[in-house]
Amino acid sequence: MKSIINLFMLIFFLHVGEVYAQTLYGTTLGEVSLYSDTPIETIQAVNKKSGAILNSSNRELVVQMKITEFVFPNKLMQEHFNENYMESERYPTATFKGKIKEQVDLETPGTYPVTAEGSLTIHGVSKPVTVKGQVVSNGTELKLDFKFQVKPEEYQIEIPSLVITKIAELIDISGKMSLAKR
Repeated sequence: MKSIINLFMLIFFLHVGEVYAQTLYGTTLGEVSLYSDTPIETIQAVNKKSGAILNSSNRELVVQMKITEFVFPNKLMQEHFNENYMESERYPTATFKGKIKEQVDLETPGTYPVTAEGSLTIHGVSKPVTVKGQVVSNGTELKLDFKFQVKPEEYQIEIPSLVITKIAELIDISGKMSLAKR
């Protein structure tokens, strides 16, 4: 996972220009949860090893996670998620690359409602997304909370007709991350 974070940092440095003018915040232990609720079944899972880097100077944000790090209470459900739906061997990661729209000084302590716009890549498919959230800054650490929804069919995730009534049309995604100054 460290090599993934290092790769993100390199991408940031190449993309944004002069390294010395940047303040980066990051984590390798961010938490991302998914939740699906239908009258037949509730599905939930959590990934506690999501990586994120935020450049406070230009508000660019990258979040990446390994799909196989999602843990379900039911191991059979986890196996089906990875093998049948997400095809985790073929598409091992999900990635968000975007930018916080609001002109906020994230190095000044405070609570900031934010909107990030960017590209979400799941199952090998990239789509533009808008994610609402909140950043709480104490000056040296950022606490990031967010929520949004994804539609599996938009990411070419096939749900067999046998179980289509067990999986919600829209999957709730939420996250909590503590990013430390790098």
